Amino acid sequence: MAGLGQKLEARQGQGLVMTPQLQQAIKLLQLNNMELTEFVEEELERNPLLERDERPDPGDAERAEPVEADAAPASDELSFDAPAKAEEAIDADTETMYSDSKSDMQGAESAGGNVDWSRAGKGGGSSFDSEEFDAAANASREKSLRDHLHDQLAELALQPADRMIAAHLIDLADDDGYFRADLDETAERLGVTRSEVEAMLACVQGFEPAGVMARSLQDCLALQLKDRDRLDPAMAALIDNLPLLAKHDYAGLKAACEVDAEDLTDMIAELKRLTPKPGLGFGTDNTRSVEPDVTVKERPDGSWAVELNTDTLPRVLMNNRYAAQISKAARSEDEKVFITECAQNASWLVKSLDQRARTILKVSSEIVRQQDAFFAKGVAWLRPLNLKTVADAVGLHESTVSRVTSNKYVATPRGLFELKYFFTSAIASSDGGEAYSAEAVRYRIKAMIDGESLDEVMSDDKIVERLHADGVDIARRTVAKYREAMNIPSSVQRRRIMKGMG
Repeated sequence: MAGLGQKLEARQGQGLVMTPQLQQAIKLLQLNNMELTEFVEEELERNPLLERDERPDPGDAERAEPVEADAAPASDELSFDAPAKAEEAIDADTETMYSDSKSDMQGAESAGGNVDWSRAGKGGGSSFDSEEFDAAANASREKSLRDHLHDQLAELALQPADRMIAAHLIDLADDDGYFRADLDETAERLGVTRSEVEAMLACVQGFEPAGVMARSLQDCLALQLKDRDRLDPAMAALIDNLPLLAKHDYAGLKAACEVDAEDLTDMIAELKRLTPKPGLGFGTDNTRSVEPDVTVKERPDGSWAVELNTDTLPRVLMNNRYAAQISKAARSEDEKVFITECAQNASWLVKSLDQRARTILKVSSEIVRQQDAFFAKGVAWLRPLNLKTVADAVGLHESTVSRVTSNKYVATPRGLFELKYFFTSAIASSDGGEAYSAEAVRYRIKAMIDGESLDEVMSDDKIVERLHADGVDIARRTVAKYREAMNIPSSVQRRRIMKGMG
């Protein structure tokens, strides 16, 4: 039996070490403009070398040049291509960041004051484009009412067009949990019918908390009673006569509800147990209004201009003069280390903010270019789009595009949408041309069935024939799957229903 012993052995291996600066860069990319402002405010309090840029806004043309959506994306001055080895990227970024901040401090006195770092890092800097950084992309965020509703929406087997309509309605909810937008205007913006919007509103009104997405107080109370299976005719009459309840006109209420005094007392007690503002249970801070990160505007020639929302973008500078002054005054080694770290962090933050803005603008411009038909014609014209297509077009990794499109909103002539809504699956074209969005195909199927008459109820085979005639290559079983997902009965059942209505 061999004896136990100790020996010293050297092994060579590779590992990825994420510096705090790279973690910060990734975090900044995930944040929307409102969250970014909060983060920068904390950094301003923490870092004495950072200060808010109080100078007049140089304008959108300098900070984020508009991009025509129907043109190929312009080349960017920043390098977004990740090196072959993530370790090399980290080492290079850290060394560049340190040398830049050191030279900035040394030259601050000759610069004569504050230096505008808003365009710093154009020749290099950190890259968000690394697949290994996915773990940091999952930073915890307190769930808001909208997040809660979107989670429930994701669990439903809806067609993508309906999902996008429902998601848009959820984003229009106010802090109280009500939907107060005009249905006709919403339908017009989305390029759909009012009945389609009403159907999706009824769908999301079934979400938790009960009463959410109501259009009025009466509607909110009725939804909660319906959820408790207590919306009988007497309670419905009580809700319809809330003004009488406010006036304490109990005689009028008894007559309207056709109940006696004892029943009315029980009904009023039950009504008081309901929640008039279901959205407030999530806190007002979490249900704040959504501010767009990007805006899309139509130009006179029919193209689309994509711009960053600079009104909500924080602007900061590094005060090099102050950095030089306190650097000279530093005596102890701890003081020198602290000043150096502050300079490094300030330089890195400004460069990261600049790169974040350019990355969001680049990705948003490509999405608008790909989905220009949606902006011009409506939800039925969504094209198939995935993360890889956009990533390949702009020279980024899919994980980077995923971070950019999550929790970022774009204001368009059709409303406010999260960027990730524009990614859809695809169905091939029968003539070899451009593929069709699965969402658009489902929308066509629903439109065909909605237009049926008793004399012409289409079977799934007939729907397939019509779609093939329009150039959509789709199988019968796919049509049946889409129809069932939309809770649409078969042709035989639809014919029976129509005969019964007749």
